[in-house]
Amino acid sequence: MKNQKGFSLIELLIVVVIIGIIAAIAIPNLLAARRSANEGSAVSSLRTAHGAQMTYAATYGAGDYAGTAGTMDVSPFTIMSAAGVNLVDGQLGAGVKSGYTFTGNRSAAAANAPATFVFGAVPQSNSGVTATGTRDFGIATDGVIRNIAAGSAATNDLTIACAAAPAGCSVTGGTVMGN
Repeated sequence: MKNQKGFSLIELLIVVVIIGIIAAIAIPNLLAARRSANEGSAVSSLRTAHGAQMTYAATYGAGDYAGTAGTMDVSPFTIMSAAGVNLVDGQLGAGVKSGYTFTGNRSAAAANAPATFVFGAVPQSNSGVTATGTRDFGIATDGVIRNIAAGSAATNDLTIACAAAPAGCSVTGGTVMGN
């Protein structure tokens, strides 16, 4: 009588196949969870930037908001994260956080209109396995966040724009996010 110890090749192959099946099921769910977390972070960052912009206007800007008027760029975030101001963290101040790129614009106050601002957030990659998000987001002075599928060419495109007073800055189109 032969005393055998260990697993046969067939038993080991069955275990490897089972692990492969579990991985094939789990990995897409993990990637979807990461994209969802990135989108949640983007929305939270826009809310933070909105509050920081309001604080900036009240304490540093004498009624005007941070940023370069007429230019959709990272300047509002850079100004709000500068030493001595510190209204947003350094990552958001660089305009890139959790797989999203952030930009902002503002219109200066005029005799017939108050200052206004907008912020936008777009995923660094919106398709494939490396997608960091699937929606673009925008927020304006009114604090309403709107979103649309990233890269969408739908008729309800998210439009983030600033014009001279009295029109000011606005976010139109897309879908209003609930609280």
